[in-house]
Amino acid sequence: MILVKLKDTIGRYKLIDRGDLVLVAVSGGADSVCLLYLLQALSRVLGFKLQIAHLDHMLRKGSKKDAEFVKCLGVKLGIPVVTGKINVRGLAKKGSLEEIARNARLEFLLKVAKGIKADKIALAHNLDDQAETVLMRILRGTGLYGLAGIIPKRKLYGFTVIRPLIRVQRREIEAFLKRKRIKPRIDKTNFQDVYFRNKLRNKLIPLLKEQYNPRIKDALSNMAESIAFDYDYLNRQALRLAEGKHNRIDIAKFLKLHPAMQRLILRLNISRLQGSTRRITFAHVKEIEDLIANRPVNSIVNLPKGIVVLKKTKSILFYCRHGSTSC
Repeated sequence: MILVKLKDTIGRYKLIDRGDLVLVAVSGGADSVCLLYLLQALSRVLGFKLQIAHLDHMLRKGSKKDAEFVKCLGVKLGIPVVTGKINVRGLAKKGSLEEIARNARLEFLLKVAKGIKADKIALAHNLDDQAETVLMRILRGTGLYGLAGIIPKRKLYGFTVIRPLIRVQRREIEAFLKRKRIKPRIDKTNFQDVYFRNKLRNKLIPLLKEQYNPRIKDALSNMAESIAFDYDYLNRQALRLAEGKHNRIDIAKFLKLHPAMQRLILRLNISRLQGSTRRITFAHVKEIEDLIANRPVNSIVNLPKGIVVLKKTKSILFYCRHGSTSC
């Protein structure tokens, strides 16, 4: 039963504590609507409160109706709703529309969470999303962190983001909604091969399922969970080694470490400045390694979002470029 699985996931990963205020991101689609109903069913039992956040990206003609649907849902369930809207396409002067929409949504959720003093932000990523994400990262090239996929619980910009549906398959979500006679909003762009994820979902994964592994989604999800545990252990060791080092790395001590730990420490220092290592590629890491090993003192490496890595006589410094508003 889906509710039992959700409760087990919350307990296994310690996603929600008694007394928490959980902000649920609800788009109006099947996944987020299902998550909202399930969390409401568990809220009294586990002793937490809910609030809904919905952002209209203004990418489709029917997006206003999505917002109205979510507001009505909040009234029906007796849960407060905060809505917002932003013209994502208008911001997309360059770069990925998906990334801009994702960043806008995250910024909105963080703002709402701060305003209501939420303890957790709940997102509706499910097992299918996990499989798709891992496969996308394999095809694009990734390291251990990327293979860990969508982590059930993580700190992000001072907030705890949780994914209670991460062990639930999309077919289970659809079956639950059908059984409860709940009709979510349908985003027709999910069926169009416009975005990379859609192509994987609609073409590659069905092909892999049919010709290579009928349980490809489970296989990718299980791999991600195993790697996530390994990464978590290594990351904790990196945090211990970097404790008290304020965006500074001692070169002599750094060079004595295993290469795996070196790269984790580099990423840790970057994430301290920009909140994550999104947009940091393998090429960036290799360039920092070359800076440390081969380049003269006072050489620099420029990273995305205005981050600068500077080599001094005995240490490497990470800082934000003057005038940068991204970190």
